Amino acid sequence: MAFNFPAFSYIIALIVDAFLIFFSLFHVIAFDELKTDYKNPIDQCNSLNPLVVPEYLLHIFFNVLFVAAGEWFSLLLNIPLIIYHINRYRTRPVMSGLGIYDPTSIMNADVLTRCQREGWIKLAFYLLSFFYYLYGMIYCLISA
Repeated sequence: MAFNFPAFSYIIALIVDAFLIFFSLFHVIAFDELKTDYKNPIDQCNSLNPLVVPEYLLHIFFNVLFVAAGEWFSLLLNIPLIIYHINRYRTRPVMSGLGIYDPTSIMNADVLTRCQREGWIKLAFYLLSFFYYLYGMIYCLISA
């Protein structure tokens, strides 16, 4: 059993993916609170928008590690979400700060449903990725 760079990249991906699971779970809970009128849209967008850029950067960070480690299949699994993140940020509403959620349009039924569905899909993706990264880490440690 030897420790190598691909194993290190999977360990980092596991740790970062745990944070991403937390972010997406917070995302789902926040939009459920908006849907049931527990919070107002301005407060909710002020709590969600600061998490958008760190989520995207963390996701890109461990994919850069996968490129450096030569883990092409892991990178291939993550490329659709990276492209979605870039497109989502590129087509965000015009706002003064960073983030993708606009308090004036977030309460529209279609926008709220889309954002909630996005949160559930990201949560499922990050959970499945977590177990794949765990498998990849164990495989790299055993096969080296």
